[in-house]
Amino acid sequence: MESTRWLSDSEQTAWRAYLDSTRLLQRVLDQQLVRDSDISFTDFELLVALAEAPGRQLRMSELADAVMATRSGVTRAVNRLVGAGWVRRVECVDDKRGANAELTDLGADKLASASPAHVAAVRESMFDLLSPRDVERLGVVFGEMRRHLLETQSGN
Repeated sequence: MESTRWLSDSEQTAWRAYLDSTRLLQRVLDQQLVRDSDISFTDFELLVALAEAPGRQLRMSELADAVMATRSGVTRAVNRLVGAGWVRRVECVDDKRGANAELTDLGADKLASASPAHVAAVRESMFDLLSPRDVERLGVVFGEMRRHLLETQSGN
């Protein structure tokens, strides 16, 4: 039987700092978006994913994967976005049973108007606190973590 490899004191400190800072950052960014643009962080992420997709469209499952959310959570969020007129559902050409979410012009306008204050909040809450070397290193470290976790999750 294998013994547990407990976290060292420095690993525990880093782990807690990571968890707390990412949770706080998401809370701060959500509050900023709601206050300044009347849109949630989740809805903003969905609009960004659609804006960056070819033809401003993604299958619902691809949209959920793009924002690392559950399918049911994305379905509820897309329903809100459809109600606001920022997204529309369109028939999937490849699979008549499926549906795509498509960013509307109104949704693109909403994203464009919300983005400057959001970017300023991201910069103030994160990047202004880091050196260029810190930014580069974070990109490498979190890129490696993401790659490992996606490979582990997909069973590769």
